[in-house]
Amino acid sequence: MIRKSIIICLLIFIFTTLIACSKGLDHSINDNFTTLPTPIENTIDNNSFQPMINTSEMFTQRDLTNTVDKAQAISLFLKNNEDYLIDKEGIYLLSGDYTNTMIIVEVSDNEKVQLVLDGVNITNDNNACIYVENADKLFVTTISNSSLTVTNMFESSNDKIDAVIYSKDDLTLNGIATLTVNSSETAIKCNDDLTITSAEYIINAQKKGIDANNSIAIANGIFTINAKTDGLHAENNDDDSLGYIYIADGTFNINASDDGIHATSVVQIDSGNFTLKAYEAIESTYIQINGGQFNISAYDDGINAARKSSFYSPVIEINSGTIKIVIANGDHDAIDSNGDLIITGGIIDITSNSAFDYDGKCYYSGGSIIVNGQQVNSITPNNFNGGKGGNRKPNH
Repeated sequence: MIRKSIIICLLIFIFTTLIACSKGLDHSINDNFTTLPTPIENTIDNNSFQPMINTSEMFTQRDLTNTVDKAQAISLFLKNNEDYLIDKEGIYLLSGDYTNTMIIVEVSDNEKVQLVLDGVNITNDNNACIYVENADKLFVTTISNSSLTVTNMFESSNDKIDAVIYSKDDLTLNGIATLTVNSSETAIKCNDDLTITSAEYIINAQKKGIDANNSIAIANGIFTINAKTDGLHAENNDDDSLGYIYIADGTFNINASDDGIHATSVVQIDSGNFTLKAYEAIESTYIQINGGQFNISAYDDGINAARKSSFYSPVIEINSGTIKIVIANGDHDAIDSNGDLIITGGIIDITSNSAFDYDGKCYYSGGSIIVNGQQVNSITPNNFNGGKGGNRKPNH
């Protein structure tokens, strides 16, 4: 008992050494990979895991406020074929139908702007509908069904704007209605931190659905995303400790030609309802699933931890949730970690020629695993029928 307690404390200590380097994200403070201890059978307790992302201050009260008093807003009267510049902090109300109109936000670094979409429909040929050149943060709050569309390829420039909603700074999306975004390239792009807390989103994109440099944080919402590349994508080309995705809850129906959910450093999912159809459903360096309902259909790997960040070792960690994965026939894996695999709980139901593949160690201490209709009690690499090796599930 004492030895087991010491080991559990050691696990907790190692995980809690991950320090937040940017908003919400915990990672090693040097260039070394996050490492795990040598596996010891039956030592991982279901309550000992630590969240990879610090969410305590991730969502502000204003992020979570999904309605607005229209009496406080300034009504914008847009014109077809003319751009509109917002150069002062405030709340702005948009409604009506417009063509080739771009709303440009350019305020000081400490000023916030809120655009309230009250039944506005904008269709542009080759420019963004909403573009943030500079601000502390832009809020886009949808209170009546609205749509934003770009039909042709975006105009090229030295600083290319290639999304229907394009923000160089922090962006929050919320509301109580449906926002439809149709794009000839990417639908929504944020060069900083992108936060979504409510509303419904119907996204059709010829490239990425929702894209951010530093992070995507989702508290709730309903998402229908059809993308020709990735559905949700977070990647910072200059700092690979960033580019993470956190999902607290929501309903996601993602159909993507590449990855359904893709992040450079970490994907952490605490809850939600996910229907993912993609080449690979979830891909990142460290993937932590702490709950949720998943229905995954993938051509290649269902859940894949690959070495995309120099701050982490590849790990797939499943602590809870109901996960159903169906993989196309061929040399593809339902759950594939280029490093370690940790399973402490949940229900995992796999239909695949290869259920598991991992290059490091396997920690298996709880949960129910079904492979091709057969209940299994062990995990082994390239586990076609559950296998007979690996770390056995303990008796409780």
